[in-house]
Amino acid sequence: MTIRALILATSLGLAALSPVVHAAQAAATSSSMDMLTDGEVRKIDPTAGKITIKHGPITHMDMPGMTMVFTARDKALLDKVKVGDKIRFMVSHEDGKMLVTEIQPAS
Repeated sequence: MTIRALILATSLGLAALSPVVHAAQAAATSSSMDMLTDGEVRKIDPTAGKITIKHGPITHMDMPGMTMVFTARDKALLDKVKVGDKIRFMVSHEDGKMLVTEIQPAS
């Protein structure tokens, strides 16, 4: 294969991947707002770093709405809320735990 043919084949291959690359870049740069879930604080255990939230579907984790206990990645997040607050929160699955990584008031 000549160098010109190799360059052409490489260019064509990269062009074919372009939509996939652009979709991955868009997903990576989409705001965290897309991953926030609405919920209501039901219980807080600041000593254990636990928060019970009645929440809607967590779409990025393919979870239905329910009431469940989460661990706060940073216990300071729990200082922002009280029982009964309507919130938007982000959760991730790390080391076998469901961790709340962000909490903000619902708008």
